[in-house]
Amino acid sequence: MADMKSYQADHVPDTAPVLRGLTDIIDQVIDLAQAERISLRDVLRTIGDASFAPILLLPALAVATPLSGIPLFSTTMGILIFLIAGQMLLRRENLWLPGWILRREVKGQLVRDGFIKLYPVARWIDARTERRMRIVARRPLVFVPQVLCLLSGMVMPVLELVPFTSSIMGVGVALLALGMLTRDGLLTMIGMIPYAIVGWLIATAAM
Repeated sequence: MADMKSYQADHVPDTAPVLRGLTDIIDQVIDLAQAERISLRDVLRTIGDASFAPILLLPALAVATPLSGIPLFSTTMGILIFLIAGQMLLRRENLWLPGWILRREVKGQLVRDGFIKLYPVARWIDARTERRMRIVARRPLVFVPQVLCLLSGMVMPVLELVPFTSSIMGVGVALLALGMLTRDGLLTMIGMIPYAIVGWLIATAAM
């Protein structure tokens, strides 16, 4: 039962920073990745759990980096996305994650290099993010991006067999999560585009 220890029991939310966009999250991860190795528990302690959306951004962004080339990395991130999105749908107040995911470690340099590559794109997106079409980011329509994220996490382990699809799916989840975080309904709708691309790639691979 020790392996099923929840993140809720470990985190320190009172010291977590207020995160408002992609660059804020990437900055926090890059700072943390100065260590030789970092675990998911370390990252979540830094981000905090005041909102599930920024936590959902983390595995989505990670899959969009070269880290997705690590064997079974996309599968682990897919499980993480599934668990977070599922608890968002259930409207839980605190996030629970199994201990074996929290203990997974990655070399700090790999994380740092991967997230640094995302920084220019993240800064460009943050500069154009605002509260638009907020009805899409509110109930009941907010359930649509949450369900899409849930389904993304479910299929991501399978997508490791189709090159690039996991990364594209990660971009989709990241855009949906950022749209929910910033209450930008337009960004949420744009986040659905990568799903059409993944569908096309899967259909092409099946032919």
